[in-house]
Amino acid sequence: MTTPADRPRSGPGVPEAVHRRRWAILGVLMLSLLIVVLDNSILNVAIKTISTPAPTGLGATQSELEWAINAYTLVFAGLLFTAGLVGDRIGRKKVLLGGLVVFGVGSALAAESGSPGQLIAYRALMALGAAFVMPATLAVLMNVFERHEQPKAIGIWAGGVGLAIAIGPITGGLLLDHFWWGSVFLVNVPIVIVALALMVWLVPDSRDPRPGRLDPIGVVLSVIGLVLLVYGIIKGGELADFTDAKVLATIAAGVVVLAAFVAFEKRSDHPSLDVSYFRNKVFSAAMTAIALVFFALMGVTFFGVFYTQSVRGYSPLESGLLMLPLAAAQMIFAPRARLLVDRFGNKATTTAGLVLLAGMLAAFAGFEADTPIWMLEVVFFLMGTGMAHIMTPTSVVIMQALPREKAGSASALSNTFRQVGGALGIAVLGSVLSTAYRDGIEDKLRMLPAGLRDTAGESIEATLGIAARLGPRGQALVTPAHDAFLHAMHVTALCGTAVALVGAVVVVLFLPGRAAAPHQDEEEQELVAAE
Repeated sequence: MTTPADRPRSGPGVPEAVHRRRWAILGVLMLSLLIVVLDNSILNVAIKTISTPAPTGLGATQSELEWAINAYTLVFAGLLFTAGLVGDRIGRKKVLLGGLVVFGVGSALAAESGSPGQLIAYRALMALGAAFVMPATLAVLMNVFERHEQPKAIGIWAGGVGLAIAIGPITGGLLLDHFWWGSVFLVNVPIVIVALALMVWLVPDSRDPRPGRLDPIGVVLSVIGLVLLVYGIIKGGELADFTDAKVLATIAAGVVVLAAFVAFEKRSDHPSLDVSYFRNKVFSAAMTAIALVFFALMGVTFFGVFYTQSVRGYSPLESGLLMLPLAAAQMIFAPRARLLVDRFGNKATTTAGLVLLAGMLAAFAGFEADTPIWMLEVVFFLMGTGMAHIMTPTSVVIMQALPREKAGSASALSNTFRQVGGALGIAVLGSVLSTAYRDGIEDKLRMLPAGLRDTAGESIEATLGIAARLGPRGQALVTPAHDAFLHAMHVTALCGTAVALVGAVVVVLFLPGRAAAPHQDEEEQELVAAE
């Protein structure tokens, strides 16, 4: 009888030398992942500062802030398909190194932006680099770990996202307390340099022996379609009028282009998005759950920063520290979520996570300006707990649904749905927030000159900025601005709750339940043989 010590330490797909250093390789991959996630979590704390007029910030409007976030997510999502294929074709290590270099250059340029337009452009350049980093990290992971260790490795990888969420806001707050707003981007550069050095030393290269051809037409169609759709949604929120002819035309054009993208991919013999993967209901349900979770979460965290800083008066650093429970819960539970999956199955674990997340989003609808802050901390911790029990099971389902050599494609698809869901969440829920806020504050702005009225109605920061410029006369706007924002936050939180519940229904209907234990299967086979 063989003991665990007698068994070979690596299978035919993983060389022994790579197997021995697999955990060190995972650490390097998590460092690469860290900077990609860190950037967005840092920006979330900095958006209020960036919206402040120069010289403190750039004076960005709410729609420009949404574009600063979405320029990154849209380019990132639009290029992930191709990035995964390029990694499969020329080697994941090469793609990781190149992506990190581009990301570092974009970060340095973003730090020196002189206007919101420049910041949006350099964020797009950062996304170009990040698009080649994110799928390659999971693809390398799938090629250095055997199948039985992959759930544990993916759980630790997902926990790395929680670490980035924790470090990002705190780092951003510390930097903003001592340096100018651009430091939140410049901090990426030394991390990139360290990651590059470790990657050259430790990470092995791998590729798909039968890679697909690149699909430039599909990439162009997907990016154009997503940009048109998101632009129309953001513009509708900015105008507080989704019936405007330009808004409707832009949204319709985006839908048409995306439909053309899907039709083209179906007919292509080398699609960047292989539509046939979605014939697998389990795979499709896991993808949908990821997209809906990030739709709800990104939209809600967008207003969370304004709630803690603009309404509650916390500094960027304090606001970052308030996010710690969310990150801590992900770090604690993401690596352990597989244990619940083993006991209760993917369906029960993921559904419970989504229902918990929905409940915590709904809790925001009850928050007021004087709600005890410990209640916010409890909500953040439980949100992180829910996220951990959604992301780990769905990531494992997605990554194991395709052959190992297609790991780049599976990772790209997973991250694409995550980013598209997040971008649409910021666009849709950000527009809901903007529209509800404008409706709530409009009557109180009649005291302002006509030229200032539209600007002041865009966001709470715009209203408070104009109130500060007006001096004592503007103080009459502060309380109505807080009240209007809280009402808008409540409406937006309930919309996010509904989206998370839709995700729970999808999971209940299509994700598999608890798998039978191996010894049970053997006993059943023995009984059948005996009969």
